[in-house]
Amino acid sequence: MSLSPYWLRDNCPCDGCRDPRNGQKLFQITDLPENLAAVETTEADGQLAVLWSDGHRSRYPLEWLDRAGAGDGRTEQGKRLWQAADFAHGLPEAQWSAYLADPAEQAAVLSAVRRSGFALLRGVPEAEGQVLKVAETFGYVRETNYGKLFDVRVEADPNNLAFTSAAIAPHTDNPYRDPVPTLQLLHCLRNESDGGDSGLVDGFRAAALLRAESPGDFAVLTRTPVPFVFRDRSTELSAEQPLIGVDALGRIREIRFNNRSIGTLRGLTTAELDAFYAAYRRFAAITLRPELQLDFRLGPGDCLIFDNVRLLHARTAFEQQGSRHLQGCYADLDSLAGTLAVLDRRAAALDEIEGLFEGEGAGEYLGEAVTMAQHMLQAGALAEAAGAPDHLVAAALLHDIGHFDGTGTELMQGRDNRHSHTGADWLARWFGPGVTEPVRLHVAAKRYLCTAEPGYRERLSAASEYTLQVQGGPMDAEQAAAFAALPGAADAVALRRWDEQAKDAGAATPPFAHFRPLLWRVFA
Repeated sequence: MSLSPYWLRDNCPCDGCRDPRNGQKLFQITDLPENLAAVETTEADGQLAVLWSDGHRSRYPLEWLDRAGAGDGRTEQGKRLWQAADFAHGLPEAQWSAYLADPAEQAAVLSAVRRSGFALLRGVPEAEGQVLKVAETFGYVRETNYGKLFDVRVEADPNNLAFTSAAIAPHTDNPYRDPVPTLQLLHCLRNESDGGDSGLVDGFRAAALLRAESPGDFAVLTRTPVPFVFRDRSTELSAEQPLIGVDALGRIREIRFNNRSIGTLRGLTTAELDAFYAAYRRFAAITLRPELQLDFRLGPGDCLIFDNVRLLHARTAFEQQGSRHLQGCYADLDSLAGTLAVLDRRAAALDEIEGLFEGEGAGEYLGEAVTMAQHMLQAGALAEAAGAPDHLVAAALLHDIGHFDGTGTELMQGRDNRHSHTGADWLARWFGPGVTEPVRLHVAAKRYLCTAEPGYRERLSAASEYTLQVQGGPMDAEQAAAFAALPGAADAVALRRWDEQAKDAGAATPPFAHFRPLLWRVFA
């Protein structure tokens, strides 16, 4: 395997090179020595081990080394470029109640915005300001000269044609702003007018068609800076950007398209202006092709979320006699993408934990009549039945996760595997102290109870009595007093009692899926 030494070393994942809590690098690139080289490399157990010329040692998962570059998800790469017929069977949508209740539903909505450029939430409460609450489920509202919230309705003295009943051609918002808001939300409160239907065009698809049909025009629109301007009595904004923005590799990354806001191009030759306007007209004609225009009508309670640097949105004219009122706000793709990444990461974490329950969890539990998974699921169910708070139910459910590294047999062979600490440290990747510390202390809690509560030890199973001795035996009075003073001691004692009860082979045991919503709620 031939790899750039500085690239490889710059990505060393060890705790000495990166903060284990946040992954941020702890060194500067100039800290690395000149002529850095790998002295020795070995592959084993899915890892590449490297000894460097300055004595540093690194280990890299082979899967990570083989991973292809995915970019930041903002270019045409990985997007679904569409035309209207692609949604003949329905728009990407979800009910607001399901979006709030089910993380998988929320992830599906955000993923649709990221991949297709939009999604529609149905049944959003028809209350003024509710659009802000929608935006806050995945990010932060971008305040502009229009405020945090703006009303899309007919105004007596409008500062923008959007606040009239006129038809609005496909366009992107705020091209005169730098940076431009990358997301827009529109929430329908009323739509009783004749007309006023909404439309979307995939600007990336339109730009890709221009590139395929007229590469020269595409090149002109990617390299010609266009002045966009907005002004009213209290505001003046301007930005100069191409109509089609591309990244360093030539991939389509951004569309700024708004004929109402284009200013006067200056500093170009007549030939350059002619070339620009020919390309501009061709691109505009593509955006108006009927097969690209997705038309639909927003009804009360509908909230449209869309990518404002990719999709062009439009509106038909409407009669002023009827009432039409939408409220909108701006947000940004980075927060939506970050929320989606966290949702995906949490889903992957729960899948990993569930896989342990279904795999190693099917093995015997220290000589008891139940499997490890049954024991832990029963403990979680007992905590839930007792009305314990979510964090403590999660701790009861996951308390023996440290046995899932195959070391449970060591405990029964007389060697303390310290599974409580191993499990707590492993869970700390995703859960806070409310979950991890009762797990860390649940072994100590047994030792404490055997000292502090008369008759407790006599109720232990034979296996639990054996492990008590391996784990240090009952505490002495001083140790018990110190344990009782710990912040998490009460939760650990409660967990311990459920731990001892959760060994009934005949008890009804809920599946892991029963606890997934609760675990979502207690992620750190």
